[in-house]
Amino acid sequence: MGNQFKTLVLLATLSGLLIAISYWVIGGSSGLIIGIGLAAVTNLFSWYQSDKIALAVYRAQPVTESQAPGLYRMVKKLSDRAKIPMPGVYIVPGQTANAFATGRDPEHAAVAVTEGILQILPEDELEGVIAHELTHIINRDTLTQAVAATVAGAISFLAQMVSYSLWFGGGSRDDDRGGNPLGVLLTVILAPVAATIIQLAISRTREFSADAGAARLTGNPRALARALQRLELTAKQLPLDGNPAFEPLLIINPISGQFLGNLFSSHPATDARVEELLKLERELTTTVY
Repeated sequence: MGNQFKTLVLLATLSGLLIAISYWVIGGSSGLIIGIGLAAVTNLFSWYQSDKIALAVYRAQPVTESQAPGLYRMVKKLSDRAKIPMPGVYIVPGQTANAFATGRDPEHAAVAVTEGILQILPEDELEGVIAHELTHIINRDTLTQAVAATVAGAISFLAQMVSYSLWFGGGSRDDDRGGNPLGVLLTVILAPVAATIIQLAISRTREFSADAGAARLTGNPRALARALQRLELTAKQLPLDGNPAFEPLLIINPISGQFLGNLFSSHPATDARVEELLKLERELTTTVY
């Protein structure tokens, strides 16, 4: 429940930030109404279109059982075990090794893996990756991340529009309609950074939960731990190209190196994830025996 509550607070903060920016920049009740409208529209858009956008960004192609029998059967087996509908199965072309899930709920979901991941992971490790993505679907993380990405994008877009207006003579304002120019300038600079930090914090929170859910679904935490270590190594050598807003959907950070530190990372450190999985393995072993 701790992670769920933390995610809820972060999402509420993100939407609140969008509303506050509109109020501060546009001013008065008009800004407040526009901010609430923007938050509502972006959330509604994420609800209905997030899966299509994510799949298009990574050029994922749907596959049938006859086209990818092993992968298809694995997704079906784990979906049945998790008691959720079979999601759509997609393959992303290219040698990069990664995977993601998308969709607003288990009834409207998809799992996508790259050609590269199918080539480098043995069956038990691939099963751990698929279970991780199915856990994201079960927990509605796919919708949460889509909403976070879209709202953060709206904040950045709004800040960019305001910066253009300041540069091209739109900075003259009636004092009754909003804050002072310095406040607007700070908003333009700091708001996108704050939105990005919140979005990435949501992503890091959900990854630990998905790892734990996958370990319980397969009964093999160590296989997922090995997969994460293998995937991190290949991600550094061959990162997956795509829109940065969708990086939190991926199972492993696609950027070579986390040079901006944990604050600006879309994923927890792989060593920390492996440590938690091995700890869970010990707990499961103790429970069995």
